[in-house]
Amino acid sequence: MNATVRQYGFAIIFLGVGIYQLVNRDALEATLYLLGAAAFVANNLASSPKLVAYKKPLVIVTWVLIVAVGILFLYMLQFKHAPLT
Repeated sequence: MNATVRQYGFAIIFLGVGIYQLVNRDALEATLYLLGAAAFVANNLASSPKLVAYKKPLVIVTWVLIVAVGILFLYMLQFKHAPLT
């Protein structure tokens, strides 16, 4: 399995989990997984030889999505899944 197929595979898994979270009416976790899927797709598109002219904007979009996923994940850890004491 090459890197292209692997990244799209992870994106499909994240997309599936995001849709599952939407069905369960958990919009916050769905957003986390859907942004993760978008980051995998953008990262894979940035390495595509056909889109070499758009490499810099795609890399910027990829990093923005990765940072957004990280911030959202930390927010969820702190406020959504915090133990009740």
